[in-house]
Amino acid sequence: MEEREVFDITIIGGGPTGLFASFYGGMRKMKVKIIDSLPQLGGQLTELYPDKFIYDVGGFPKILAKDLVDSLVQQAKYGDPEICLEETVTAAERHGDHFVIQTDKGLHYTKAILLTAGVGAFQPRKLTVEECEAFEGKTLHYGVRDLTVFSDKKVVVLGGGDSAVDWSMMLENVASHVTLSHRREKMTAHEANIDILMDSKVAVKKPFGVKELVGENGQVNELVLIDKEGNEERLEVDHVIVNYGNITSLGAIKEWGLEMDKNSVVVNSKMETNIPGIYAAGDIATYEGKVKLIAVGFGEAPTAINNAKSYLDPKSKVQPLHSTSVFK
Repeated sequence: MEEREVFDITIIGGGPTGLFASFYGGMRKMKVKIIDSLPQLGGQLTELYPDKFIYDVGGFPKILAKDLVDSLVQQAKYGDPEICLEETVTAAERHGDHFVIQTDKGLHYTKAILLTAGVGAFQPRKLTVEECEAFEGKTLHYGVRDLTVFSDKKVVVLGGGDSAVDWSMMLENVASHVTLSHRREKMTAHEANIDILMDSKVAVKKPFGVKELVGENGQVNELVLIDKEGNEERLEVDHVIVNYGNITSLGAIKEWGLEMDKNSVVVNSKMETNIPGIYAAGDIATYEGKVKLIAVGFGEAPTAINNAKSYLDPKSKVQPLHSTSVFK
């Protein structure tokens, strides 16, 4: 028979929660594997906003998303995990004392599974304006990977959530002029963020929808806004950034027989799902009172790992040694 390497735990999702879980798996002397569909670790932090500041991680008044990911990756490698990127998980079935995970590239064998896939596969919710596709990837953006692109440019950010506000503030001292336009009167960003925005140099226009992008050869020159009464306002612009959120899907995971609540996996206080041996943590997991923050995922990850350790080895304690006792 083909020799199969069976891991103690396989983490599906290489975002912040999955990376911290990998570290804790190493702390508990578990053989860890990480599988992620993206070409790099870090999840949405890397894919959508590597140059955006994050403010709600304990110990960091603010930290760039890419810097947080770099530190998490370095920490995750403590236990020497096997990392499999650009693999999409399609199925998982129990075979005796282990699971067989199937991806679009092959099979993986593991005694336990930890789901940290966030919101699953995600695609940005796009601007629905006629012929706007001609500007996409040139001067119409659904994410920001390099702030220098907008240096000394006129930029309009569309959206009213925290990402839209954060990008506006990040660009305030990079672009020559920044406008944030929201289609509703009430914004959904945190109150403190809105206060900072209103005290900044960023121009705020609401409630305005987008009627038209004017330009040629992929270069937008003018953005036409329209209010509910049909009044138009035309803005000179070099770049438009759309922050309307993402369309998300857990894909095949929803077919595994897990107890679901909308697009989230239901867990108990041990981060256990309804299937023994499968755990979930981070934004993919839900329970009464759940708050979806990176900081919460950082707490759920060691809870899941330590309970998985006890599940695999009933003689081991759920409560680990403090890290100060391990690193001497």
